[in-house]
Amino acid sequence: MPMLEMSQVSYRYPGAGANAVVRQVDWVLPKAEFHCLLGRSGCGKTSLLKLAAGLLQAQHGHVTVHGHAAPKPGARLGVDVGFVFQSPNLLEWLSVLDNVLLPVSLHRAPSAQDQALAHELLAQMGMGRQVQHPPRQLSGGQQSRVAIARALVTRPSLLLMDEPFAALDAITREDLQDLLQTLCCAQGSSVLFVTHDISEAVYLADRVAVMQAGQIICNQPVPLPRPRRQAMRYGGDFNAICASLRAAMDGVPA
Repeated sequence: MPMLEMSQVSYRYPGAGANAVVRQVDWVLPKAEFHCLLGRSGCGKTSLLKLAAGLLQAQHGHVTVHGHAAPKPGARLGVDVGFVFQSPNLLEWLSVLDNVLLPVSLHRAPSAQDQALAHELLAQMGMGRQVQHPPRQLSGGQQSRVAIARALVTRPSLLLMDEPFAALDAITREDLQDLLQTLCCAQGSSVLFVTHDISEAVYLADRVAVMQAGQIICNQPVPLPRPRRQAMRYGGDFNAICASLRAAMDGVPA
């Protein structure tokens, strides 16, 4: 059974006339795979991610998560689904540790095991000394690390990520890409990751979809070995895949 499946999914925002932002999308995300959704701004990729999360409800077609219908808008995401937004969205009145534990706290009182996992994730993120800091004392990269730890603290089977590294400098972004791969592999999470960065998509993904005008126009596997290393970015295989995806984004026939 796939972790996430979309079948002929379409969505149009109210007042948008006949223009659908997502049009007849089919997508299957197997368990423990990392898929990236690539496209220019305004192509509909964030809307598709929100449909997967249940933040929007498909007007046509079906979205299932682990065989069950995606939650309806307004429903609280279950602990089996983690979401990382473009902005870290940390709560200023909570410490770093309490921000990480927030998804657990929304369902029940955090246990000693929850506390231990939160500390472990923050230590892996290089944030072990900042557990009691308020978010205002953190850099942008540090806040992104906390947001990832928060999404992983429930050990979600499905992790949905909306351009979480877009605002960061190149070196910090690459560091977090490596951390994300390591943690998701350790937890066995399935990941759908939205980005407009071709190199980021190829580096992270087992498969990349290119979206244009609300439709998937390219669905390409990334047959690069894991674990991925930054040196791969300068190799011929890596750059050939990047070139193929860029051609797809530009509408150049294969």
